Amino acid sequence: MKTNTIHYKVQRLVKGILPFYLFTFLPLLMACGGASVPKDYTQSNKLPTIYPDYVHVTVPVNIAPLSFEYDGEADEMVVRYAVGDDEIVCNGQPDIDEWHALAQKAKGNAITVDVYTRNDNQWTRFKPFSIFVSPDSIDPYISYRLIAPSYISYEALTINQRCLENYDESVIYDNILCGFEKDGQCINCHHYQQYNPNRLQFHARQNLGGTVIAYDGKLKKVNMRNDSILSAGVYPAWHPWLNLIVYATDKTSQSFHTTNPNKVEVYDEESDIIAYDVETDEVTNLENSKTEFEVFPAWAPDGKTLYYCSAHFERQDTTIKKVSEVIARYNELKYSIYRKSFDPETRQFGPRELVFDAAAIDSSATFPRISPDGRYLLFTMGHYGYFHIWHHDADLWMMDLTNNTARPFTEVNSPDTESYHSWSSNGRWIVFSSRRNDGVFTRPFIAHVDKDGKASKPFELPSEDPDYHRQFLRCYNIPEFMKGPVTITPQTFADVLKGDAVSVKYVSGKN
Repeated sequence: MKTNTIHYKVQRLVKGILPFYLFTFLPLLMACGGASVPKDYTQSNKLPTIYPDYVHVTVPVNIAPLSFEYDGEADEMVVRYAVGDDEIVCNGQPDIDEWHALAQKAKGNAITVDVYTRNDNQWTRFKPFSIFVSPDSIDPYISYRLIAPSYISYEALTINQRCLENYDESVIYDNILCGFEKDGQCINCHHYQQYNPNRLQFHARQNLGGTVIAYDGKLKKVNMRNDSILSAGVYPAWHPWLNLIVYATDKTSQSFHTTNPNKVEVYDEESDIIAYDVETDEVTNLENSKTEFEVFPAWAPDGKTLYYCSAHFERQDTTIKKVSEVIARYNELKYSIYRKSFDPETRQFGPRELVFDAAAIDSSATFPRISPDGRYLLFTMGHYGYFHIWHHDADLWMMDLTNNTARPFTEVNSPDTESYHSWSSNGRWIVFSSRRNDGVFTRPFIAHVDKDGKASKPFELPSEDPDYHRQFLRCYNIPEFMKGPVTITPQTFADVLKGDAVSVKYVSGKN
């Protein structure tokens, strides 16, 4: 939003109409009752400026109502959503049942949206726009980590889940249940086997640290540290059907720039790839070269190929600590994408194979994610490093694995950060993290991807209050699609974390 633009809700506050806003205006905004299309108005040839920007977007047929507000100067707004003779007239927040009925009627076609605004006694009708309703449905839930946009604060940290068909949100796990301040912890890397909310895992670091794994009602805490591997596992990739999870293990640090717009740099001084058997609690090294930083594993949907990223790094100055050399040469770290074949019967991995040589074009590729049909590889590209959520130049790229051609995913990219991303289970939708709104707060955006790998204009996760994301002081981190909600309570997870951990057993060369 430009600094000289005031959306109409805030303008009413600035004008000093606080009691009217709180007790009269808000209920009117929340309900469609009483709103009507103005009979006398001036026609504008411009599209309305609204937030969130839902102009000409494509949405799934089962998505929650796309509530929005006028992002200019106005005393009142009326919106008409129409499909043929059916319509919803409201102040920008449709009734959820009426919206779903209208979306069903529009399936495969579009909802026409007319926006009217009033300044004093004069109404203006803007140029209508369309919301195309795809017949492709979307998975009913996503989950994400909510975290402050700072570098050190992680106590007020939760993993939440949100129903995409309405606005219901709940907490999967609350970080504060197991510690606070000096006895605090950090939680991260929630992940599911094939979108299944009954088969999930997440990590806790520091106090009561360990990996929590839930599998069809069975829960356990795993201590994945072992003298034969670099560190406990992070960045998980659960095999599509086997009880096998591949992790990165790394020694991670962070430093801060004084003039670089990318204020914080997170990097590894070492990183490897390991495999963990959920049933036997055995781990083994898959990739542990001393001159390679391997990270971000991801399975192909057929379960026969493991993708991951790796950066080549050789010491040039052994008179200083390795971490000091990594810091000094941070912008030389260029990650490319590799893969290893895998035999699900023997559980044997093949040698690594280069898939996309980002280093050859002086760039760095991270977060490989393969579409459910196995055709497309979606990844994040930046100039250097791998923690691209902090890099303003980070964009999404799409690679067609049938011909090995890669391109910037221009349909969804913005001038600011695009980072973590996930495919829906039917392969027709992606959700990704973006800082396009203000460069600070990460928000989830959703886009339709057709069979040819072309994407529609992304739309921001709908909220009941359309201004919610401009007021919410948390970042959405690692959005993941789910086929349903996690039903295990936060307190149950906390009890598991407070209990004893199962120690892993190292097996050399099993995989």
